[in-house]
Order: sequence, then C-alpha cells, then structure tokens
Amino acid sequence: MAAGERRGDVAADLAVGDEVELDIGAVGHGGICVARAGGDGVPAGRVVFVRYALPGERALVRITDVKTGSYCRGEAVTILRADARRVVAPCAHFGPGGCGGCDFQHAAPDLQRELKATVVAEQLRRLAGLDVPVTVEELPGGGFGWRTRVRWAVGAGGGDGSAGSDVTIGPRRYRSHDVVPIDPEAPCLIAAPGLTEAAIGLRPPRGADQVVLARTADGPPAVTWLRGGRVLEGGARRGGRGRATGRSGARPGRRTTPARATGDLVETAAGRSFVVGASGFWQAHAHAADVLCDAVTEALHGVDLTGGTAWDLYGGVGLFAAVLADLVGPGGRVTSVEHDREASTLAALNLRELPRALALRARVDAALKAPAPPDGLAGPVDIVVLDPPRSGAGPAVCRAIAERSPAVIVYVACDPAALARDTAALMVAGYRLDTLRAFDAFPQTHHVECVARFLPTT
Repeated sequence: MAAGERRGDVAADLAVGDEVELDIGAVGHGGICVARAGGDGVPAGRVVFVRYALPGERALVRITDVKTGSYCRGEAVTILRADARRVVAPCAHFGPGGCGGCDFQHAAPDLQRELKATVVAEQLRRLAGLDVPVTVEELPGGGFGWRTRVRWAVGAGGGDGSAGSDVTIGPRRYRSHDVVPIDPEAPCLIAAPGLTEAAIGLRPPRGADQVVLARTADGPPAVTWLRGGRVLEGGARRGGRGRATGRSGARPGRRTTPARATGDLVETAAGRSFVVGASGFWQAHAHAADVLCDAVTEALHGVDLTGGTAWDLYGGVGLFAAVLADLVGPGGRVTSVEHDREASTLAALNLRELPRALALRARVDAALKAPAPPDGLAGPVDIVVLDPPRSGAGPAVCRAIAERSPAVIVYVACDPAALARDTAALMVAGYRLDTLRAFDAFPQTHHVECVARFLPTT
C-alpha cells in the first residue's frame, strides 16, 4: 500500500514496504536518524527511525518495520537531497537489505565522529541533565581493517560437518537471522586483513552456528566454533591445530588461581602481554586497548595513588588492573572483579607477576552489597575503575561504589545511554562528572567508547 492510499474515509497508516519521502532529522542512538512522517494520508508526527540517511537530507524511505501506534523503522533507498559529506560506501554488503555490522559507511570519517559526539551529548543531556561538549577522537589506523576479532554466523549447510558451497559464513543482515556471505570478491572491509580469507573453505563441526576468527601475531587466525554462544568442545584451534577449551573451577567470590587457564591468544597493551580466550572479550580495534589504558591513566592524574587501594570492576582479563597495579606501586593493592569464569581465570594468570593485584571471581553487584564483602573488597577504596557491559552498572552498583567514598571514579563506557543513566545515578550518590573523553574505537559503526572521570561533589 503506497503512502497516501486511503481505506474508505480513513487515512491509511504506514505499512511494511511503503515508500515515503521524508525530511531527515537528527541522528539518534543506534545508527539511525529520526524523521517524522505527516501529510498525504500518513499520520502526522509518526516517528520513523531511518538507516542510511544523514541529518538534513531528504530521502525516499522504504518502511521495514511498523510498531502499531508507535514508531516505524525504514531504510533510505534513494537520496533526494544529499549532505555534502555523504560518500559512496565501499562495502558491497552495506546498504538497504544488507549487513547490520556497519551504520555510517555513507558518511565521511569526520562526519561519523560528529554524529557520535552528538549522540553522546544528547544522551547526557536527556538522561543526566548535563550539557557537556563532546569531541570524538580518531584512533590510529584508518576506518577499515581495524577489527581484529569477528563473530560470524554459520548459514545453511553449517552444523552438519559438511563442506561445500552450501556452507555460508558471514555477518547477519540487519535485524535478521539471514547470513550475508563474505568472500574475497566481497570481503568484510572492517575485518583485519586475513580474517575474510581464513573464513573461506572452513568446515563447521556438527552443531556450530557461529565462528569467531581472531587475528594472531604469529600465525594464521585463531578459529573458534560456537553453538548458542558457547564454545563447542574441541571447537577452538589456532594455526590449524585442533584444541579443546577448558573451563576454570573457580568459586564465586573466591580468589581465582591461574592453574587451569586455557586462553588461546596473546594480546599486547600498556607494555604487557595478556592471555585472552579465543572467544572471550578483548577490544576489537587494534589500537583501542592502548588508547583506553592511556585515557584511564590520564583520568587519574592529580590523584596521589602511591600505596593506595584500587578496584577494577568488570575487570575482564585484567587489563586495567595491571595499569592500576603500576600506579599504586608495591605498597598498594588492586582487586579485579569479574564474573565470567574463564576471564577471571585469565586475569589471575595475567596478573600473576603483580602480587599486589588480586583476581576475584564474583558478580560486581552481589560482591558490593554482601554483608561480609569478599577479600579485596572489604574496607575503604581510593580509586575505582569500572568497565561494565553495554547495559551499564546500574543505580545499585553506582550507589555502592559511592558509599565507599573513593577519591576518583573512572568509568569506561561502551554505550552512551548506559553512561548517561549511570552518570545520573552517581550524581544522586554525591559525585560529579569532571572530565569526559570519547573515542572512535568502532569506525563505520554507531558504537563509541568513552572514558569519564567522576569526583566527589564536596
């Protein structure tokens, strides 16, 4: 049904497949721009979230999803009035109906960073009531080939142990379970060199529905097969050698030992090597870990750290804990808190040469509110660094941190909305946002990494 078509005397609403001309409004969180449909039979003020458009453009938008009585989603299929900094996307998989991995390939790099800065500032204004100027900083290396780890889906034919043309490996289409096949003629352009080539001809083991490919410094990419997000037994290998992955037997809230660490890769950051699980978390951008370590260190300038106590919450494999251990010195103490069993085991391994650093496996929220806090979290704390998941830390964790009265809180955020919500919670708990830096650690996508410093209000 085309826009403007009427059923009797009732103005027809938008439906999937309709194409409407829209003036594109401001950028929104999630790689979209906001437009409002109205006139010609379309309900006035109907919000449409539009991909592949830029603020100020006019576009023919195809409706892809309709929430009855609420918003719609759409894709710009024809640009009728273009922004001067619109560019031709180089990737064959980018655009309407394509891969969901990138959002802004149609924008020049400087415009991408401006759009991300706008989103961070808008979230802080809307959710925390703060008017903060934001500049998104560029990372070294350019906008393509930066992603050292990819998690791709296994399409039709995968999971039965067979090989051949019916096995499809690649990212998923935007908001779809369909797999976009990648190959040397149409590679993933943000993936690091060698990852697309490594995916060609892979034979998925029975039951595999995803594969993680990770760049290595000393050989072919590491390949890890997953089913339902879990590593298949025997599904991790490096350099073509089969290798089963193990799991630590660490108990919640107890110090983790490195005895059964089974990390598959070695990454380097802040002058140290870190063992990382082949399918575990590590910053995807080749330069992001170093940049964020520098930003955390800068956020702690002016604070007397020598001999102090520091927490690294949601600590992963110990990256920021190692930085903190250097800053507090031999007389200080650092506790890394991580709930994931493998990551906590690897943190213990990575921190083993720093006896002042403790790797604790526990849920952050549970550990902070426990009547008898586990070893490493009892008593006062001088410095808190937290790097929570995309959902954020939440008001309870923010309140529990503030109750310990640290001299400084450094928040590493991968989601602007979560950062803004937790900023509001920290403000209520007696802290103020002092400095904020933002980094384009995910070029071509809507994602942005932030490092925020909070100080007591009094």
